[in-house]
Amino acid sequence: MSKIVFKAGEATVFSEGKDVTAAMPEILIGSVDGPVGASFANMMAQNKGHTAMFVVRDINQLVRPAAMMVPKVTLKGSTDVGLFGGVVQAATADAIVDCVIEGIIPKDQVNELCIISLVWIDPGCIALEKEGKLDKADMYKNNYEATKLAIKRALNDEPSIDELIANRHKIKHCMWDESWGDI
Repeated sequence: MSKIVFKAGEATVFSEGKDVTAAMPEILIGSVDGPVGASFANMMAQNKGHTAMFVVRDINQLVRPAAMMVPKVTLKGSTDVGLFGGVVQAATADAIVDCVIEGIIPKDQVNELCIISLVWIDPGCIALEKEGKLDKADMYKNNYEATKLAIKRALNDEPSIDELIANRHKIKHCMWDESWGDI
């Protein structure tokens, strides 16, 4: 495989009836000496509520390729920080390592690549977690599957431009309201 400079991918995975545990990672993967690497290094500065965090499987187990997670929503307290640095981080880390094991990410390039992952934590998770009703296994499963799928899509340039053109008038954004008219 040739040098990976800048690849982007996303995926959404959710469980029917459990929308709060949905996962929607947006992934950038590329060379450490390219634009993704420069962005990765610049993320080392902290930003209140959107703290970047290395992806680790556990203490002293930084994943390869090195990866950084950033929440898409503002983290406001210890509960959402705990979910971000716990369930979501574990799922993201396992997905990245499994992508290497399965050959999705070339093993011979893991030290030349880095990943930036923007991750979603639905604010509804916070109340459920405080009540002890959050399905963390489902949250893990969705984040794991979505991260793997987003990485695969990034490295395979999916969806293709032909698919996007073919679906231009067939698929509308899930938040589109038909009362706004036709696009």
